Amino acid sequence: MVSRSYSNLLELVSGEPSCLGRLHRPIPRVVTASGIVPDLDSSSSDTDEGSSSSSSGPSIRTIIVANHLPIHAHRRSGGMGWTFSWDEDSLLLQLKDTIGDRGGGGMEFIYVGCLRNEIPLSEQDEVSNLLLDKFNCVPAFLPSDLLSKFYHGFCKQHLWPLFHYMLPLSAELGGRFNRSLWQAYVSANKIFADKILEVISPDDDFVWVHDYHLMILPTFLRKRFNRVKLGFFLHSPFPSSEIYRTLPVREEILRSLLNSDLIGFHTFDYARHFLSCCSRMLGLTYESKRGYIGLEYYGRTVSIKILPVGIHMGQLKSVLSLPATEKKVVELTKQFSGRGRTMLLGVDDMDIFKGISLKLLAFEQLLLQHPEFRGKVVLVQIANPARGRGKDVEDVRVESRAMVKRINDMFGAEPGYDPVIMIDSPLPFYERVAYYAVAECCLVTAVRDGMNLIPYEYVVSRHGNERLDRALGRDRETPRKSVLVVSEFIGCSPSLSGAIRVNPWNIDTVADAMDSALEMPEPEKQLRHEKHYRYVSTHDVGYWANSFLQDLERTCGDHMRRRCWGIGFGLGFRVVALDSNFRKLSMEHIMPAYRRTSARVVLLDYDGTLMPQASIDKSPSQGTIQMLNSLCRDRSNVVFLVSARSRRTLSEWFSPCKNLGMIAEHGYFLRQNGDAEWETCIPAADCSWKMIAEPVMRLYSETTDGSTIEGKETSMVWCYEDADPDFGSCQAKELLDHLESVLANEPVSVKSGPNNVEIKPQGVSKGLVAERLLSGMRERGSLADFVLCIGDDRSDEDMFEVITGAVGGPSLSPSAEVFACTVGRKPSKAKYYLDDTTEIVRLMQGLASVSEGSSANLVSEH
Repeated sequence: MVSRSYSNLLELVSGEPSCLGRLHRPIPRVVTASGIVPDLDSSSSDTDEGSSSSSSGPSIRTIIVANHLPIHAHRRSGGMGWTFSWDEDSLLLQLKDTIGDRGGGGMEFIYVGCLRNEIPLSEQDEVSNLLLDKFNCVPAFLPSDLLSKFYHGFCKQHLWPLFHYMLPLSAELGGRFNRSLWQAYVSANKIFADKILEVISPDDDFVWVHDYHLMILPTFLRKRFNRVKLGFFLHSPFPSSEIYRTLPVREEILRSLLNSDLIGFHTFDYARHFLSCCSRMLGLTYESKRGYIGLEYYGRTVSIKILPVGIHMGQLKSVLSLPATEKKVVELTKQFSGRGRTMLLGVDDMDIFKGISLKLLAFEQLLLQHPEFRGKVVLVQIANPARGRGKDVEDVRVESRAMVKRINDMFGAEPGYDPVIMIDSPLPFYERVAYYAVAECCLVTAVRDGMNLIPYEYVVSRHGNERLDRALGRDRETPRKSVLVVSEFIGCSPSLSGAIRVNPWNIDTVADAMDSALEMPEPEKQLRHEKHYRYVSTHDVGYWANSFLQDLERTCGDHMRRRCWGIGFGLGFRVVALDSNFRKLSMEHIMPAYRRTSARVVLLDYDGTLMPQASIDKSPSQGTIQMLNSLCRDRSNVVFLVSARSRRTLSEWFSPCKNLGMIAEHGYFLRQNGDAEWETCIPAADCSWKMIAEPVMRLYSETTDGSTIEGKETSMVWCYEDADPDFGSCQAKELLDHLESVLANEPVSVKSGPNNVEIKPQGVSKGLVAERLLSGMRERGSLADFVLCIGDDRSDEDMFEVITGAVGGPSLSPSAEVFACTVGRKPSKAKYYLDDTTEIVRLMQGLASVSEGSSANLVSEH
């Protein structure tokens, strides 16, 4: 049976791997080798957890996709075969454990990613089957040359430095953009997509993609399955638009991320930078509704999630309870507290962004300024192996060792005292936890880091348990205490409100923070610890994962109720999602209705409908004038131009159209034809409010470069189309609030539109004018049997609502044909759309040609 996610038959003949023969069963639903479908009976050998969940009803299944699987691989002795085990430190595994704990086993996970080991081609099928059967994992095998270009090349040389605010100003700083590395990135993402296609049940499964390695994966998935339920979480920082816009493939990555349904970030700053990039580079705006931030993208709402990840409390507590941890704590207590020394602790990866050298400089400054700490305070720096490789990593290692030697030589005169202890070899997790438990203060001075969970682990470790209380020689009732000094440039900083926040580049400030931590009164340490522990223990990895998946389910709730189809090519592909009744207005559909009717009403917006918004010269062309005249000469037609422009402008531009009706300033002024007088549609407006509004608008215009004021007889518009989009939008919101405040007692309404803020008299709308025109025809004894209304913006929605609501009412003929049409595929009260002004003009020219033919026939008959 063909999946409901296929939006058209073109997908059935595409050259991509077919998923038509998908087997709908619990696990596995995998094609493990080319052309081979696993035996159906293999489902009976699933794990107990899988069978139990299936017996109680279908479980929710989520496909977790990341660069690496949460798996350790080891070659068997003798070189024959492999053994695999779970990577207990992997966040991907931890979220599975914690969601399983909370959901009672109702959530089922499949993992897609690479192994850290290179698997020979001859063994890949066997390994795939083993990982699927035993671990529910689907490995993506990348050729070694592709892997090198993808991971060590584009990811680590381009994306990772750029997302951490390092511009490629020279070869030593990431190097110039390399097109071949980008192509490798695209190819690798495509391989991941193909692996997901092997296992996905697109109408049922959720897909959760993780981190910057797979940022264009959403496009491949959305192209294959228009309604795929897709979430993406970025674990690194997202840089400001000034940094991000230097990336040559910036739009491709942005558009691909927007093919997700939900995009997650650790902090508001990262989300704000992403939204700013979407605004500046793609012209998109966002809004917040009931606490949720959403971007409208071709009819789809892309939600933005802001929530920092947490730690696995259960795992950390189990490590704290290990005898080996207790033993190490006893050993460290003797080494430091037993000698009257206080430990400061730093735990960082050995890379250029973790600020190890800055921390060492600050500690050196502390010992220089406070001689009393010499011999009493020790900085233990645990330097985990770097995840990347290259000259910069080696430079950091050499510099750090040299600084440690210098500090120890300078201040380590006392026998048995080294001010700095550098541990740069791999350290078991239980030993690291023991250091946390003993350290009086934890220092995290990274110059840029996506999240960093070290402070969370430190707080929980300091909270301890009964076993560690004995090792530390304290009572269980003793209040816990901890002190954190954290960089303001790391993702966890906003959530740790009790930490001492520092600018790591300011050595003096960091040294002062160390001093404050050492001299802080005990009650204050206890209060800070309680505050942090309360947050960390309740916002763990399970809370984070549950919250994200719940929001993903909410965001995807209306997928099956929307009509979806894809547009664009390559990485510019995107999906348009619209109401099921919304369709393109075709010539074949409207022409028969136009020919068989005799009392027609045609309502046309001008800017953005007959005239492109981007045009410099907004006046109508000779072709437009001729087209309108052809329509107006048809005695069956009543044609009106409905515009926001002033009546003076409309009178000048359309003076050759003698039979054209015109409506100016959103419906305040109306003229039946070129020989008639202008009349007002509502009682004469008092425009004394302009004396209040104009100085306010002028103030914002002077302070917002690129903005202008357009004054009309009854309205005023502040436009910021040529201003900086972020600043203009910010100023528009302020201006809107300011005008609503000062004009609260005036008979006007203040509205924000696309790149403008407009003030107009209350009760004026295009919808009221449309209602008046239809009522006027009825009073003259002529019920309209054909209505065509075309517009492009929010003000035209009032017209659409009126004419569609009039169907079946007294204002229209019982057999009336009504066509409300908007410009572009977007959410609208209209039931039809045309892509752009070119299509609209072509449609109107077609109708005009029919009218010309009708007029010629009448002339020949007479």
